[in-house]
Amino acid sequence: MKRAIITAVGKDNVGRLAEICNYLAEKKINILDVSQTLVGGFFNLMIIVDVTDVDNEFATVVDGFMKMGEECGFKTNIQREEIFDKMHRV
Repeated sequence: MKRAIITAVGKDNVGRLAEICNYLAEKKINILDVSQTLVGGFFNLMIIVDVTDVDNEFATVVDGFMKMGEECGFKTNIQREEIFDKMHRV
């Protein structure tokens, strides 16, 4: 299984999680775990996903997700799990 970590932060509006989940479903990315918090009208989202069955190259998926986030007004990031782990190791 190839896993990736998705983060998204932005102003909360109806359907934010749905927009993200729809994008992931279109790319055949399976959600394994989700954590979302809302604080003062802003959301903070972290999703662990399985990218094993992705049709496109990972870089194409990342670019599309980042563009979708910009268009919707929130900051997004996707990293392969091994890179995320190395960047957040203490």
